[in-house]
Amino acid sequence: MARVAGFRLTVRPTVFHPRYFLTSKFFASFLGSLDLSGERVADVGTGSGILALAAARAGAANVVAIDINPNAVAAAAENAHANGHGKRIMAVGSDLLSALTPSPLFDVIISSPPSFAGEPRDVADRAWHAGPNYRDVASLFHEARDRLAPGGRLYVLFSTDSDLEQLGNLISDAGFRTRLVAKRSVFIESLLIYELKLQ
Repeated sequence: MARVAGFRLTVRPTVFHPRYFLTSKFFASFLGSLDLSGERVADVGTGSGILALAAARAGAANVVAIDINPNAVAAAAENAHANGHGKRIMAVGSDLLSALTPSPLFDVIISSPPSFAGEPRDVADRAWHAGPNYRDVASLFHEARDRLAPGGRLYVLFSTDSDLEQLGNLISDAGFRTRLVAKRSVFIESLLIYELKLQ
């Protein structure tokens, strides 16, 4: 059992652990600064479910917590119930948004995608590696574009250790415009949260 950002979390084997990396706590804190009252939210790559919980705490009407790792889906469901948000968070096993029906659309999509290009070794490594040329992140942007309601927004967290130029090109290719909304320096890297809206 871990306590992070005010949540009690069970973190199963192979699931990204929010206690050991500052990204989850930083992103959860940022979500806490938003008013998500009544909004429909998707958390892509939910891991332990911490960002889905933060969205629910910020007022989201419902949150779909999505992950390709079955252990993450189970952990997100457990943690939703353990923290009193079981009725508003639904955990779903899916490769990005592919397993979801085309509707309903989402007002907000949140994701802390893999920081590095390169083929992942296994399902746990998909938290770190997005495939050659950031394949999975490119797919995320294109799938998110088709799932956002009018005026919807996508929040993503990147690291300065990532290839930000290439990621910026993928964002533009998907038709989004970008705004930096939060930054935190950690040792020799900085964590960056961007808000993406359709142009």
